[in-house]
Amino acid sequence: MTIFSHEMKQNKNMLIIWSLSVGLLIFVCMMLYPQMQGQMEDINKVYSSMGSFSEAFGMDRLNFGTVMGFYGIEGGNILGIGGAFFAAMTGIGMLSKEENAHTAEFLLTHGVSRKRIVAEKLLAVLTIIVIFNAVCIGLSMVSFKIIGEDIAMKEFFLFHLAQFIMQCELAFICYGISAFIKRGGIGIGIGIASMGYFFNIILNISDKAKWLKYVTPFAYSDAADILSKAEIKGDLIAVGVFYVIIGVAVAFWRYCRKDVVS
Repeated sequence: MTIFSHEMKQNKNMLIIWSLSVGLLIFVCMMLYPQMQGQMEDINKVYSSMGSFSEAFGMDRLNFGTVMGFYGIEGGNILGIGGAFFAAMTGIGMLSKEENAHTAEFLLTHGVSRKRIVAEKLLAVLTIIVIFNAVCIGLSMVSFKIIGEDIAMKEFFLFHLAQFIMQCELAFICYGISAFIKRGGIGIGIGIASMGYFFNIILNISDKAKWLKYVTPFAYSDAADILSKAEIKGDLIAVGVFYVIIGVAVAFWRYCRKDVVS
């Protein structure tokens, strides 16, 4: 597990910065809830009557005046965007950086198989995403405790489960792509995450774009749907898991066959 340990050390600073940044942003937003609670009814009326804008961000399906509605809109957007960017950036650089930094030939000439490299780096990506979500969930739960509000546990954990699967899907799709590239991966990763987010906005406001729910992982991780219905979309989760499997399979297939440039 030497490669796994090395990747965890290399990504330690990025993991700390991103997990604390996203987690603390959610925490700070939840700290504002008690001060805004008295104005929530008026704010909710305004948000829910903004037509397509409300539909795009799910504000027509959540009650901003309740603590879970507030968490879904504020925390959901922060975790959705931040988690997607972090996962994509983590996945896209894992394999490509070895060739870019000219360290791949060092590993391969010291008896380390390509399958082992891919497998241990894959485990590192998964572990990093698990830790990221654990920090965000922990800070979210602490914020609820501090402001004295109860968490709707079923909705809360279904939402975070969907977010975790969404991040894994993006990370492993990008992981598969990283086996094909040598450099410039960060831009590709952010682009894929951004495209998925905007596809979901289009999906929310256009009946003619329903097919996009099979393309973007944000379709099944949308806080508005999960928190308002207390359920996740099993069929879309299955599609997301299928993309995860494809991403992993492509990573093994490509990296085990490519010519590594020294």
